[in-house]
Amino acid sequence: MFFRRHCMLALRRPMVAPAWRRRMQGLAPPVLCIALAGCAATPLPELRPAAPGHWRHASGDAASAPTDLHGWWHAFGDAQLDALIDQALARNLDVAQAVEHLRAARALHRVVGAPFLPQLSAKTEDLPDPDASASFFVVGLDAQWELNLFGRGTAERRMAQGDLDAAASGLRGAQVSLVAEVTRDWLELRAAQQQERWLQRIRDTRRQQYASLQIRQQLRLAGAQELDRAKAALAQADAALAEPRDAVDANAQRLAVLLGRAEPDPAWFKAAPMPSLGAWRLQAAPADMLRSRPEILHAQADVLRAAGEAGVARADRYPRVALGGSLIRSTSLQAHRPTNDNAVLSLGPVIDIPLFDWGMRAAQAHAKQHELKASVLAYRQAVLQGVGEVETAIGRLQRQAEYERHCSEAAAALEHADGIVARRAALKLAGPMDRAESAIARDQAALSLVQARASHGLAFVALFKAVGGAPLPAGEQATLAEGHD
Repeated sequence: MFFRRHCMLALRRPMVAPAWRRRMQGLAPPVLCIALAGCAATPLPELRPAAPGHWRHASGDAASAPTDLHGWWHAFGDAQLDALIDQALARNLDVAQAVEHLRAARALHRVVGAPFLPQLSAKTEDLPDPDASASFFVVGLDAQWELNLFGRGTAERRMAQGDLDAAASGLRGAQVSLVAEVTRDWLELRAAQQQERWLQRIRDTRRQQYASLQIRQQLRLAGAQELDRAKAALAQADAALAEPRDAVDANAQRLAVLLGRAEPDPAWFKAAPMPSLGAWRLQAAPADMLRSRPEILHAQADVLRAAGEAGVARADRYPRVALGGSLIRSTSLQAHRPTNDNAVLSLGPVIDIPLFDWGMRAAQAHAKQHELKASVLAYRQAVLQGVGEVETAIGRLQRQAEYERHCSEAAAALEHADGIVARRAALKLAGPMDRAESAIARDQAALSLVQARASHGLAFVALFKAVGGAPLPAGEQATLAEGHD
């Protein structure tokens, strides 16, 4: 409940006695200090992010050029992937929604100071006399200019800036996720096509084995048990083809959705070599993650908004002071009565003073202070989680690179061994069954190498998603580095 006092301005001679005037003059400085203290805005809390100075794991090949955080997918050297990401950034519906949310937040941010500008409104109404013997038409103009006191304006600007920063971090998060998902689906699509290729070779070799054993059984050179095992191996080889084919279809469909298309591009289903990750080096330090990781940016925006809400709750404990004025003119609507035009002009301060609900407002101010402290803790937690995810991603990427190297060595060794078996078979020193088993071992090693390269590439994607790598949104990014009040 409020007590509103509207004081009319009047010119009259002051009647204060000299003694009282001297006392009031003595009280003026402390009263003025209290008023200025109430007008000051609440300082922003110190975030103190617990980010280390450097990464614990080695971040890539020190001899290679640093990988650009805003174009990290170029490390795969795949022109088709680059084109897909450009199309996705231009057509993705999640990014388009985030852009519209950012535009909405910007529109509101531009008018955040409007409540503290002079307001003018006009109104008309039809008022009857209490005795219902006459009616009057009333035209009025109301003007009010609220004074920006007790840090209310600063607090509302912080809330608007927090909303703007949250919308900008939402756009950043949508772009980071989009780039990572497009790269991941494209790698998995190409890896599945290569896996299907090697599984088909294994299946063809199993089929030749089975046909050879059928002939050997007819010649009484192989038993039924041996033939059954070959038949089972052929069936398993045929069944294994279902998984990569399903992966090709699923990843192509996900790519279509990410690009805002109703169906996949037929060109995606044409088998092609899988993109190979080249040399890379993570140049971004842990502190750089504070400016790029969307979760941290959003937590920082939450702190700013919570600070604004705490400031508004604090300002609500004090009176709201405005300069107001009104001009009201009335005229009679009864034709048989003489017209009595009346005009009333008023001008003076308007003061809203909280009285009976002051305790509730004080409790709300205390509650908002605790919410502000909670948002600061949430920000620090977001930083710790980000550092942990990046460190884990770097370690996993290193292990996947080592795993790919071992698979490559194994594939090369089995390729060399298969060449020896092929020469022995040509010299009739090895039989067709030995040749088939050697070819299957070679193809299985190649299949494992494809899977290892895919895992290595996906670990690279996970790293830069954890860091927050994405292209800077042209024309749609809010300036998050602006100084806040």
